[in-house]
Amino acid sequence: MKSIIAAALLSASALPAQAEMARYDLDPEHTVVYFTVDHIGYAKTLGVFTELDGSFSYDANTQALQDVEVTISAASVETFNEARDDHVRNQDFLHVSQFPEITFVASSGTPESATSGTVTGNLTILGQTQPVTLTVTLNKTAPYPFGHRREVLGLSMETSIQRSDFGMTYAVENGLVGDLVEINVETEAIRAE
Repeated sequence: MKSIIAAALLSASALPAQAEMARYDLDPEHTVVYFTVDHIGYAKTLGVFTELDGSFSYDANTQALQDVEVTISAASVETFNEARDDHVRNQDFLHVSQFPEITFVASSGTPESATSGTVTGNLTILGQTQPVTLTVTLNKTAPYPFGHRREVLGLSMETSIQRSDFGMTYAVENGLVGDLVEINVETEAIRAE
């Protein structure tokens, strides 16, 4: 699911001629996509996706962004309850046997400051694609202090979706499971060599 995160890096639609794009890969050891959804009005249930892949191209000087692609393994969902995980993976929710991937793709963003902005792209769940806008914060840009020592971008992103927009309507009408899903992404993206 090469997306969600890369998109986090803001840019204008057209890349300036002087833009020097660099490729960044999401570090799977330091990237998490998590969500919350209401359960009968009592509390929100937390879920995380543990397997994903993503990359993007970004120019820190111009804030130009392109080629954002993120792919998430739908079956990697974890809600910390085995029975619930099995239910979330079946046809009532993610239907992972038929739709094994969730993807996000974007080509540009809108900077609001040197460290914040938005990225709008296409999110595909259950084979249905809808536009989604992420609010992005650039937490830090610096060479990693040990190991590979390459440049790393630290990003925090958030958005929300209506799951019914993607055809996931189970338990919406009776209010057992909320329609609104709040999504957060925390990632460290490593500049490719």
